[in-house]
Amino acid sequence: MGKSASAKKAEDQKKDAVDYAAVIQSATFKELLRRKKAFILPSSIFFFVFYFTLPILTSYFTVLNQPAFGAISWAWVFAFAQFVMTWGLCILYTKRAEQFDQLVEKIKREAGGRG
Repeated sequence: MGKSASAKKAEDQKKDAVDYAAVIQSATFKELLRRKKAFILPSSIFFFVFYFTLPILTSYFTVLNQPAFGAISWAWVFAFAQFVMTWGLCILYTKRAEQFDQLVEKIKREAGGRG
């Protein structure tokens, strides 16, 4: 007698299943994690240090109260620089994410998965 539809579907799903334990152990996956950590950790530290420097300097020191350009103080320049820094980090991450995506595609090909 033939297999039921649900048994056949379960067999097909088993054939298409990805061995995630093998993926985690693969060199390409480890390389992806290493590269992401090497980018995200330093850029996050830089972001938080740069971001919290302004409120700390304006609260406890007077160094940013000096005029930079006419009536504009260094505090305003620093505040504007935070916008530039945020956009810069976003652009940098977008470019780097393309490399991460290429590694993900390689991992998917190695795993033989479709998704």
